[in-house]
Amino acid sequence: MRDPLAEPSDLIRSVSRALRVLESVGRAPRGLTVKQIARRCELTVATTYHLVRTLAYEGYVIRREDGTYIVGLEIADRYRELVSAFRGPPTVGEALRRAALETGYSHYLGRFVGGRIAVTACAEGARSPFMDDMVPGFDEGSHATALGKALLATLTADQRARYLRDWGMRAFTPATLTTPEALEADLAAGERRGMQLEMGQFRQGLAGAAVNVITDRDMERRLVLACALPAAEMLTSARVVRAKLTAAARSVAEALSTGDAATA
Repeated sequence: MRDPLAEPSDLIRSVSRALRVLESVGRAPRGLTVKQIARRCELTVATTYHLVRTLAYEGYVIRREDGTYIVGLEIADRYRELVSAFRGPPTVGEALRRAALETGYSHYLGRFVGGRIAVTACAEGARSPFMDDMVPGFDEGSHATALGKALLATLTADQRARYLRDWGMRAFTPATLTTPEALEADLAAGERRGMQLEMGQFRQGLAGAAVNVITDRDMERRLVLACALPAAEMLTSARVVRAKLTAAARSVAEALSTGDAATA
């Protein structure tokens, strides 16, 4: 999703078009011909041909024998770099994996990235349902996930209203909160209990919990830790989940401070 702010006056058209080509190819796992890419990106065939050849030369798309193009391996390399940069020091990943192993629940780190709430690291747990979209870089459904709620709760009411107005409150399930008023009441309840929760609001049958790891005046430095588990287990184990999640958050904070000291 593009930034809702106005288009920059110094926008470089060729770069913008190349990114649109990559987006179109990435959304078509069976591949696209140059003509199909041109049509989807609303470009001329000649312009598309030059862009695709450049992207293929750099390894960002691959031409198959049937003449269609798919995403190239360079995309995977950039993704790995993104995951590494988002996660921070290796000790943070170790703390996440340890929490997932000890509890059986998948754990996620999240923060503001460019003003948008995003998942920045994850460790899968054997007892949590697999969610293929909750990976580093996922930046949707903040109002419906515990991770998103924990970060939204750090904003002022005006900042929160602006965020929700810009990015919307899509209904992921019948239980999703889709009005600012309902979300405000839910966040206030989370503040009182010391842990933000969601029960079946992002995925039916799934629950999430989140606590703060780092609070900071700088929005982009705030960090939260969340876990996902079957909703039935949350109903009977909320206090245990909070205790273990809080302990894991302390471990992540310690890992971050140790990593920062090592690189100073």
